[in-house]
Amino acid sequence: MIKVPKAAALGKKHMRRWPASLAVLVVLALQLTVPAQVLSLPRWLLPALGVALLVPLVWMNPFHLSRDEPWLRWIELVLLGALVVFNGIYLAGLIDYLASGKAVEGTVLVKAALLIWVTNVVAFAVWYWEVDRGGPFARAPEHEREVERADLLFPQMTAEIPGWEKWLPGFTDYLFVAFTAATAFSPTDTMPLSARVKALMTVQSVIALLTIAVVAARAVNVL
Repeated sequence: MIKVPKAAALGKKHMRRWPASLAVLVVLALQLTVPAQVLSLPRWLLPALGVALLVPLVWMNPFHLSRDEPWLRWIELVLLGALVVFNGIYLAGLIDYLASGKAVEGTVLVKAALLIWVTNVVAFAVWYWEVDRGGPFARAPEHEREVERADLLFPQMTAEIPGWEKWLPGFTDYLFVAFTAATAFSPTDTMPLSARVKALMTVQSVIALLTIAVVAARAVNVL
């Protein structure tokens, strides 16, 4: 017999802050390894800016989301915007490096493309986590915000599956959505419903497609 998880346990898991913070920290650390050939900005700029923006987010909610402040959400959105913009700049540098005819080192292309792709996945995973139905605080059962329409339709929301009646998406679920969107260049099992998430997923898919196309083009030239 399948046991249904208690609502309190589901809510606690849903409100965990540290998985998103850890993912962003890993991505910021990876920025220090961007190949010099695709750099047009100081290597330390994005990590320094990202850490400065991440500190108040972690300070206010280190492990679980307990303090809901509007200014914290704006800081997170600025951080995510910076990640996407810098990642786009690195992608432009990678494309320029390939088009210049100087791309003789395959390892540089692969390293840069992998870093851009991973950053793309993590940045948009946090985007989806933050905007879906108004954010994790609004999705919580005990929220005090006005209920918003769902931005993403998860399979667990469309079927009455024993044990999943009170299911709430956590960061890992949004990370999977971002991973599949960057791999398939389209939604898979989770459908975008709102215009804002469709726009985000379009941008993510374009970045992923261009990143992989650069590596593929180089592979064709080598062959």
